[in-house]
Amino acid sequence: GLLWQTRVLRFERLYVADEIENALSYLRDVFLPTLPALYARWDRALGSRVPAFLRPGNWIGGDRDGNPFVTADSMRLTMARSAETVLAYYLDAVHALGAEISISAHHAQIDAGVQALADASGDDAASRSDEPYRRAISGIYARLAATYRDLTGKAPSRPGALKGERYPDPATFRADLSAIAKGLAAQGGETLASSGSLGRLIRAVDIFGFHLATLDMRQNSAVHERVVAELLKVAGVEADYTALDEDARIALLRRELASPRPLTSRYTTYSDETASELAIVNAAAEVHARYGRAAISQYIVSMAQSVSDLLEVHVLLKEAGLYIPGEPAVAHIMAVPLFETIGDLDAGPDIMRAWFALPDIAAIAGARGHQEVMIGYSDSNKDGGYLTSTWGLSKGSTALRPVFEEAGVGMQLFHGRGGAVGRGGGSSFAAIQAQPPGTVQGRIRITEQGEVIAAKYGTRESAQTNLEAMASATLLASLEPQRLSDADAARFEGAMEQLSTTAFKAYRDLVYGTDGFTTFFRQLTPIAEIAGLKIGSRPASRKKSDAIEDLRAIPWVFSWAQARVMLPGWYGVGHALAAFPDRGLLREMAAGWPLFASTLANMEMVLAKSDMGIAERYAALVEDRALADGIFGGIRDGWRTTHDQLLEVTRQTRLLEKHPALETSIKLRLPYIEPLNLLQVELLKRHRAGETDPKIEQGILLSINAIATALRNSG
Repeated sequence: GLLWQTRVLRFERLYVADEIENALSYLRDVFLPTLPALYARWDRALGSRVPAFLRPGNWIGGDRDGNPFVTADSMRLTMARSAETVLAYYLDAVHALGAEISISAHHAQIDAGVQALADASGDDAASRSDEPYRRAISGIYARLAATYRDLTGKAPSRPGALKGERYPDPATFRADLSAIAKGLAAQGGETLASSGSLGRLIRAVDIFGFHLATLDMRQNSAVHERVVAELLKVAGVEADYTALDEDARIALLRRELASPRPLTSRYTTYSDETASELAIVNAAAEVHARYGRAAISQYIVSMAQSVSDLLEVHVLLKEAGLYIPGEPAVAHIMAVPLFETIGDLDAGPDIMRAWFALPDIAAIAGARGHQEVMIGYSDSNKDGGYLTSTWGLSKGSTALRPVFEEAGVGMQLFHGRGGAVGRGGGSSFAAIQAQPPGTVQGRIRITEQGEVIAAKYGTRESAQTNLEAMASATLLASLEPQRLSDADAARFEGAMEQLSTTAFKAYRDLVYGTDGFTTFFRQLTPIAEIAGLKIGSRPASRKKSDAIEDLRAIPWVFSWAQARVMLPGWYGVGHALAAFPDRGLLREMAAGWPLFASTLANMEMVLAKSDMGIAERYAALVEDRALADGIFGGIRDGWRTTHDQLLEVTRQTRLLEKHPALETSIKLRLPYIEPLNLLQVELLKRHRAGETDPKIEQGILLSINAIATALRNSG
């Protein structure tokens, strides 16, 4: 009964600080205990210590792309709260060790390293004079408490009686713990030292350091261009940077990077945008000095379309001392291009080839050993449709591999996946396994967003399952990639190219080539009402515009899911399959090519969750009936074609016939979702007719929340 008295909706929009705390709850309650325990299990299974290769990242507080609320102060807050969280965890763990390790010098020979720590601890209590381990741990606790005070500006909840000098870095803290572990191992305490509480604490320090999770910086390339243009103009270097062609830009930026002279001056007043961006890079330098270089390693450049887009980031980092001319090893923050649209994915290999051809960049990449490239699932889907996006991402990844091999640089792909299939969602294991051979190479980064975080990492058990699945898929994709024969690869890839071309045309004709489509979309879906959910700090659109191009991918996908159309996850595929002449080849691809199989499997799940009967109720909300009938009729016909073609290619008589568990899961939820959709349509109709009862708006928001929860991967 009490559950029904719980408020479901937020009254206020989330601030960045709220998002930080939400992320920290998962890192603190799930990742901090789960990852070390997972490594301990792997260590026991393999009989040796596994190197730390699985680490969490975060971009809340660092991602400014389209979010004006992320500032230098947001970055500082993120890192301060992260340090506070991880250091509090370490303090509790060290305190517990003091209670657990009670070895007396009267009964054991004490390792010299442990004795040295005990002697330096300042713990001269008579009751512990024969307990060097406890005295050593007291000293470690005192130093850790001093570190906590220094990095957070707060006193720990359990201050401790001793005073100590703060640890300068996690490595020094780890060295003290390792000395305790070495002494215990010599006394027969190998289990405690390796996979027990002490071993797990040492592993946690390896993974989380003093920063907890690496924070990614991110900004749109257009912002960098404007900021650098202003800096160059004010400094008297170049009056109109934006008028230069690409070659001239590269030459100018390289000259600036080679010069020890700064572009900025403390005596100059810059525009708000430029001042904000300079404050961010200066805050990043503070983070490095305070929490270590691992705290920020990547700077993602959204809409990266040229080499100059990446060089501009280096120019800004140079102003904060994060890039020093002639010292490639000091460039600790990597400029990471994000290729988002279909055109950008196609151009990616040429951009990276030109990037590595720059001697100064080649030196940096060589010193680092690898270069990251992020590929965007969301915007490429909104740009070209599901099938073309999937194929474009695969082609782009494959084409990047020889570029990196020629440069002698390790390739690390960062997959910007969302929860919905239209944003790259679906099984992470299958997605990693379906990556083109040679593109994983033991390195991969993947985003987990929105409702997927709670579903996958809401408990320690589910987190362990999902983390193990990603680790095993990465190992399998690296060590045993599922390669096609040359003959099959030529046939399958040629077919996929043809399918993609047909699907792309169908999708673009509908979304960008149909008069009135934007009006149809905004009146059929609850896109306007979704903004009232207050589910995040970032605005729904990049610009103040109603254009589809300026709408963010999350609300684009989310709103179609609410109306049960789910268009981003299937439209155009049916047209392509129906137009392809060789049915046998399609069936062969579905059975023997992981990429095509996973593409169809994810689409099948989307089709099973969509409902054209319910969608037609939403279409009735469109004021222009001729417009609604024309566009929705085409969508409904496209859905039926896609449905029928999928069943034919996969040799099924119904959707999810080969996936009974998923079929049952969806069928059990549908009776609850359908009334919610009908209720939502009625409430939307009243709300748009001008009824002002606040219960109507509240009902709309509740229905949006409920439908999203029931559909699960919908945003």
